[in-house]
Amino acid sequence: MAAAAADKPVLSIVIPALNEAACLDATLACLQSMRARGHEVIVVDGGSHDATVQLAGQAADRVISSRRGRARQMNAGVRVATGDVLWFVHADTRVPDNADRLIITALASGRHDWGRFDVELDDAGLLLGWVARCMNLRSRLTGIATGDQGMFMTRAAYERIGGFEDIPLMEDISASRALRRRTRPLVPQMRLLTSARRWRRRGIIKTILTMWGLRLAYYLGVPSQRLARYYALHTR
Repeated sequence: MAAAAADKPVLSIVIPALNEAACLDATLACLQSMRARGHEVIVVDGGSHDATVQLAGQAADRVISSRRGRARQMNAGVRVATGDVLWFVHADTRVPDNADRLIITALASGRHDWGRFDVELDDAGLLLGWVARCMNLRSRLTGIATGDQGMFMTRAAYERIGGFEDIPLMEDISASRALRRRTRPLVPQMRLLTSARRWRRRGIIKTILTMWGLRLAYYLGVPSQRLARYYALHTR
């Protein structure tokens, strides 16, 4: 893969967002150097009631609207994306300046067509540091990536799996399973910094147990729609 051409970015960075005005500005600021190198940033709003759209309009190449739901929003972003590599970044995640170069270099050999990053949480506490290490280790052992790990893939890989499954929860797990059937994920030697707000807001132990329980239930075949209702009820 060559350097980005002026009219066709190598990398399309898709950010699903819903009421993310408090953190989106910092996320987009990290991506401006990549825009300067010819890549594109697409923010897909799911019906925000705050200043998300206005903030995105100042620092993204495109801001579009979609029905609420990460899978739907990410798929909508891909439909307008022009890059041959797709990178899905959460609105509360800050990425290193040269992450785009690592992605392009990692995929250049053609031996892998998708990957993800290890993460750190923006909290120096011992327990949340352990949480991040466990997230990274689990992903290395299983070959399954979660959305906050910045999944990336070639457009051909995305099309091969039919995009993200239109389910309200676990769309990242579903996509990882499909992608993993061909190759395990690439993991560039760089960490993303993601927000620890859900652990701080809901309680660390409660959040860990809730997420472990939801993933176990999904692996055992409980429908995503049912899990989403449980998640909404217990994370208010």
